[in-house]
Amino acid sequence: MPPVLEIDALSFDYGGRSVLDAVSLRIDADEKVILLGPNGAGKTTLFALVSGLFATRKGRVSVAGAPAGTGPALAALGVVFQMQTLDLDLSVDQNLGYAAALHGLSPRRAAPRIAAAKQVFGLQDRGAEKLRSLNGGHRRRVEIARAGLHDPQVLLLDEPTVGLDIATRKALVADLHARPGALLWATHLIDEIWPDDRVLVLHQGRLVADGPPAALMAQTATDSLSAAFDALTRVPA
Repeated sequence: MPPVLEIDALSFDYGGRSVLDAVSLRIDADEKVILLGPNGAGKTTLFALVSGLFATRKGRVSVAGAPAGTGPALAALGVVFQMQTLDLDLSVDQNLGYAAALHGLSPRRAAPRIAAAKQVFGLQDRGAEKLRSLNGGHRRRVEIARAGLHDPQVLLLDEPTVGLDIATRKALVADLHARPGALLWATHLIDEIWPDDRVLVLHQGRLVADGPPAALMAQTATDSLSAAFDALTRVPA
């Protein structure tokens, strides 16, 4: 089967400053891929290019076989950005219902999906509440629930567990690993990574490692993924 996400020789710069340098990767259906990188490594820029927020200038990005930013590519994606994108003056149900409608789901088809998502994220009793009245953790839950309503082939998650309590974060990590479809998940929390995950390390705009945690530890002769990450992103004195 063709990859659900394919990036080929992708480069990007801001005013002459290189942010991504010839990044290439492919993600197959149902792969769980974790993206690690220090601040400023280019993770958020990569997500902006995959989601079509930024236009691709050098290289190629395709989602489900379609160029990034086109209708078919957007239909295949679910996205949770670092910055909040909810309408604070709408209720939880309204935010979720609006997102479902944008993806072509009728109210009849959307209703059971919204109910199931609220159950997963502990929002059963919050449907009528406006987002403005919720704390940051509950708003984050709504964003993540919204991103998966249309069963996207690829779910992009940029630091999705920010603001969540430990119990909710643990449950979310398990739920996301169990869901069908591919994940590309940027995080800085090593405990969110499972042994079978594929880990990408982005450093100074380049992919410097790609493999399961055990392979990265072997590559760096370290005994933990945290130590392997430090070794791969160490800046020479």
